[in-house]
Amino acid sequence: MSALLEVSGVSVSFDGFKALNNLSFSINERELRAVIGPNGAGKTTFMDVVTGKTRPDQGRVSWGEPPVSLLGRSESAIAVAGIGRKFQRPTVFEDQSVADNLMMALKKPRGPLSVLLFRPASEDLDRVAELADTIGLSTQLSRKAGELSHGQKQWLEIGMLLAQEPRLLLVDEPAAGMTTAEREKTTDLLRAAAQSRAVVVVEHDMDFVRRLDCRVTVLHEGSVLAEGSIDHVTRNESVIEVYLGR
Repeated sequence: MSALLEVSGVSVSFDGFKALNNLSFSINERELRAVIGPNGAGKTTFMDVVTGKTRPDQGRVSWGEPPVSLLGRSESAIAVAGIGRKFQRPTVFEDQSVADNLMMALKKPRGPLSVLLFRPASEDLDRVAELADTIGLSTQLSRKAGELSHGQKQWLEIGMLLAQEPRLLLVDEPAAGMTTAEREKTTDLLRAAAQSRAVVVVEHDMDFVRRLDCRVTVLHEGSVLAEGSIDHVTRNESVIEVYLGR
């Protein structure tokens, strides 16, 4: 089976600092993967390269079947191709309702005229209701997004990304700042999302990663240091030395 996303031999330098060093990484369809590693390991740069924000010095980034190169494509073109990214801080339209946020995110033609003339059809309303149910905000549809808790805003943003029907979801530190109950619910949400698409979660919280119960990739100095189950990587001497501490 060929990979949905394949990063091959990618290197990126910033002012002499090698953020990625011959990184090779692949993810399959409907796979849940956690990416961990110390600060400066290259986790954010990896996501920046995949989403077109950063152009690598060398290497290949292949996407889909048959594989096409993502290098040189704009961030918006990569998003249209099916890669969604959630940053650490939730970015929702705070003055708009939860329902309006989800409605605006639906996968629709985005030309100026189509946006101006848009009137939600019954299937659009059904899709918004379905998304709200998925992210646990069915009872909050009429509330302004700015009134939601931190965890609820994170779920809303995940819902907005799911509304765009991506084939790959990149999620940056979703557990940061959440209560224990919110983190448990976020785990369930991401595991459910990976039933129908690939999901890559960059995370520091090892308890959260353990709850995800998925393959883990450990980055260090811009390369893959170890890969496997959470138990496998946490027993790896090199991982203990550079990341987990003794």
